[in-house]
Amino acid sequence: MPVPIRRLVVALTLCCALVAGATACGGEQASSTRTSTKNSAQDSGEVRAEPAAVTPSPTTSAEKRKFAKTRFVVDAGLAAGATYQWIVKPWKAGKFKKGAKGRKTTLIKAGLAGAFAYNRLKAAQKNAQADPTLSKALAPLTAAIASLKDLPSKLRNGDGNAASLFEGVIGDVKDAGKSADAPVKDQVPSTSQLTKG
Repeated sequence: MPVPIRRLVVALTLCCALVAGATACGGEQASSTRTSTKNSAQDSGEVRAEPAAVTPSPTTSAEKRKFAKTRFVVDAGLAAGATYQWIVKPWKAGKFKKGAKGRKTTLIKAGLAGAFAYNRLKAAQKNAQADPTLSKALAPLTAAIASLKDLPSKLRNGDGNAASLFEGVIGDVKDAGKSADAPVKDQVPSTSQLTKG
């Protein structure tokens, strides 16, 4: 009884897909098999090619500086976005004042945003150290960034001065980035990013 060609094509396609899938998924098992058979291959004189691990990393100082600037821009942008969205905007709208509707929730979000912004600014500062121009531009702001450490708790208590300090430091960081050819744009983090810090 002859088998229709369509069934043969489908069967052949499924077999190829299964073989390809097993090959792709078997990387971890294949590496352990490769190590166990490596010694026996050496004994028999057989030569095997081992794939090189590919991990992108900057090799030249120019690449390191480029990555540092990019990371600085991302971290500072997230800090600026969080500060504007959950600290400056509600503060200017008067939502930190006693009796304001949703004040408690606003203050909790502001505290979280303050901790997040401080964390991202410290990361931005660390990244800036790999680029001489950026490091020099950000050096005068070291004390100002460090002073933000205790402000999230003040924000949770409704301190408007803490909000204005955050706004000022973020503005200074943006100016420093711009002067070092690393302009920072606000990037509002998601709520999950905010809670993870």
